[in-house]
Amino acid sequence: MAEASVSLERYYPLPDGPAQYPLEFIEAKGAIKLREDEGRVEIGLTEKADDQTKNTIRNFHKKEVVFLSINMVELSAYLGKKLGEDDRAEKTGLAIGTDERVLLDKLANDAPIINLVNSICIEGIRSGASDIHIEAGTEKARVRYRIDGVLRTIRTIDSNRFPAISSRIKIMANLNILERRQPQDGRITVSVGEENVDFRVSIIPVAGGESIVLRILGKKAAAGTLDNLGFSRPQLTTLRKLLRIPHGLILLTGPTGSGKTTTLNAMLGEIVSDTLKVIAIEDPVEFIVEGVNQIQINEQIGLGFDVLLRRVLRQDPNVIMIGEIRDTSTAEIAVRAALTGHLVLSTLHTNDSVSAIPRLINMGIEPYLIASVLKGVAAQRLVRKLCPHCAKAVKPSEAEQNIFKRSGMTAKKLYTAGGCGACDNTGYTGRTIIAELFSNDSGLEELIMRRENLSSLNAYVQQNGMTTLLQEGLRKASEGITTLREIEREITLPGGDD
Repeated sequence: MAEASVSLERYYPLPDGPAQYPLEFIEAKGAIKLREDEGRVEIGLTEKADDQTKNTIRNFHKKEVVFLSINMVELSAYLGKKLGEDDRAEKTGLAIGTDERVLLDKLANDAPIINLVNSICIEGIRSGASDIHIEAGTEKARVRYRIDGVLRTIRTIDSNRFPAISSRIKIMANLNILERRQPQDGRITVSVGEENVDFRVSIIPVAGGESIVLRILGKKAAAGTLDNLGFSRPQLTTLRKLLRIPHGLILLTGPTGSGKTTTLNAMLGEIVSDTLKVIAIEDPVEFIVEGVNQIQINEQIGLGFDVLLRRVLRQDPNVIMIGEIRDTSTAEIAVRAALTGHLVLSTLHTNDSVSAIPRLINMGIEPYLIASVLKGVAAQRLVRKLCPHCAKAVKPSEAEQNIFKRSGMTAKKLYTAGGCGACDNTGYTGRTIIAELFSNDSGLEELIMRRENLSSLNAYVQQNGMTTLLQEGLRKASEGITTLREIEREITLPGGDD
């Protein structure tokens, strides 16, 4: 009879120390002790375990033995964690010499290092991290996960093991394991269960070693919908009205990590239909959107945004999504495409929505062209949402009340993070968008063509109904969606003192 399948996590904490099998036996035989009492022991087995291993275990315990099937990936994660924490693990000093590549290859392909790197990656995926940071130090290397936009130290590893970890990641990403003076970039695809997960790898030299960042890109993950990203109802109405326009330019702005790509893909999801040809040029392809022809740029072979955009225009598209307008060439082609009957969606790095206009002018786009093609701009940030199970209402201080007054708002109460099991004692769960959004009209077109300054442009869009990033953030803080501290982390608050 086949063993029942169970999750390793269900049995945490597992027997440890003398109560557990040696790590070498667990790794070699694919068998681990899950639970034991006076009359019975439960053993987890991977597909590696054979009948001889089962007989050995039965003879060893001389009590009722129950075998259960466990996942090899889960066992590898457990082993990697144990090996990373075990001070008894082999400490290796690397001597520079003619055989260094052979030595590094050997170290990087040792099972403990493989399991350790696998563990770091698997735990990062399961924790919902967007990035994994592995940083060298003088005594300890540090592993941090960025979860909901905030970095958290997950573990420390003896610094002597860092070169082998670095080499293992370089081998996986097909990079040069001997290069430690120049930055290197690569990609890794790993299988976790039945899902393939991509990592974008960035390695740069730092004092004392290297900094390694793995960006987790789950290609099988579906893009979210506009309704669940955090836009207000008026903003959703405006966005959907803009997306019904047959041609023109719609822009998203904000810093790196503000969720622009997620919003763009959600917008594409609203547009997709059997009657439209939709093409997206991305760096990288983070989500698979059904019905969209998605292309990944490759600068190493000369396929940047501008080159691919020229080729894409020959594909007779109705809608084009450009991951980012980085340079004048891409901006010029995007504007030309918007002028010639295409709806173009893209992003810019600016602090607010209105700043997209002078940014395009600085990139060499004539104001009359901007006035003609620009249909709307949204700026956004991501903030952590309060856990609904432990959020606590508090009375605003006088300084906090003044912040609202200076923004033309009031707040009878604010909220603070409590901390409970549901949110892993962090007080937060997930993230939401804070956004501002305006659509172009004849009055704004006139200001653009007159090259009016940023203050005049901002005053006009606010007079015509645009809620600013600050106002949206304060609204969400007063409604208990997030905290004032989270808003302050992303947006400069006005002075609270009179």
